[in-house]
Amino acid sequence: MTKTSIALGRIQPSQTTAMTDRAIALRAAGRDIISLSVGEPDFATPPHVVAAAKAALDAGDTKYTAVGGTARLKAAAALHFSRDLGIVVPTSQVTVSAGGKQAIFHALLATLDPGDEVLIPSPWWVSYPEIVRFAGATVVPIETTASGGFRIAAEQLAAGITPNTRWLLLNSPGNPTGATYSAEDLRVLGEVLRLHPRVLVMSDDIYAPLRYSPGGHATLAVECPDLADRVLTISGVSKSHAMTGFRIGVAAGPAWLIAAMETLQSHSSGNPASISQAAAVAAFEGPQDFLLDWRERFRARRDMVVSAINAIPGLSTPVPDGAFYCMVDAVPLMDRFGDDAALALHLLDYGVAIVPASAFGGRDGFRISFAADEAKLEEAVRRIAAAVAA
Repeated sequence: MTKTSIALGRIQPSQTTAMTDRAIALRAAGRDIISLSVGEPDFATPPHVVAAAKAALDAGDTKYTAVGGTARLKAAAALHFSRDLGIVVPTSQVTVSAGGKQAIFHALLATLDPGDEVLIPSPWWVSYPEIVRFAGATVVPIETTASGGFRIAAEQLAAGITPNTRWLLLNSPGNPTGATYSAEDLRVLGEVLRLHPRVLVMSDDIYAPLRYSPGGHATLAVECPDLADRVLTISGVSKSHAMTGFRIGVAAGPAWLIAAMETLQSHSSGNPASISQAAAVAAFEGPQDFLLDWRERFRARRDMVVSAINAIPGLSTPVPDGAFYCMVDAVPLMDRFGDDAALALHLLDYGVAIVPASAFGGRDGFRISFAADEAKLEEAVRRIAAAVAA
């Protein structure tokens, strides 16, 4: 039988992973493909983290742990939230999952019912709307623009909220745009949220260490502490410590929501991998000074890519404030290609894998990840220029 569930029929596969998988398949077939489609730091995992994973293996730490993470990792995660984000929480309000995506999945599935609405700024990370739809709830886009810094305004938020609104999803720094919200931006949004006590807020801060504009990272639970009892903050080690394959995400929020997420996790995956948890403890508790060098290298790559893209006729991109993505506008090319999916396939013919803006709820453009070494980035933008000129 080939019948699948109604819930599965509401969603589509991730287009970012689909493009990455396609690039891998083309490479395996002998094609020279530079992949700028995946959000994965190209740096090596820090040695002290790798050593902690090895030590855990040698010590035989290969058994089940508590569903929501070991006490040691919850304490280390609480340290991270306090030291790096300014969010002071007890370990009872922290949970650990197999990646930040799983934490988001569990939080939404544990709280959404058919008829509920979720406000999501667009362009958005590809999985946000799919998880909402899987839960049977309704996606309500809030469109943002490059001229507005890809940030939502208080007026847009107020206009989007209805009696059915259950969540607002915020991602700062953002994927796919690199947009960031300042402390003042968040305080203004907080004024609107105070009028709607039923609305929960997910603050996805996974890219917090990669903010390039002055002033440091700002997060809603800190800027509006009176709203903290309905804010879930997502973080992890994948982006900050180049640990994507370890699959560890952490979340901090109200105790009732953390308990609900762990209930769901107890029946979905159980505990995150024990070895990965030991490595994440080292990531949070160990030296953090390498992040300064990584951030400056990403900043240099960003500046090179932005300059090169803006020199190509028909393409333009603003300077992203954070993360490692550029959202490229290709409107002048749409008369030639019809849509951004066709443009993406054309670029793939020239040996560069990107992701069309339509995958993120945008249009007429594409996302570039500059989490690749400098030589690959230089060759990739050269190929993009040649493809556009062809």
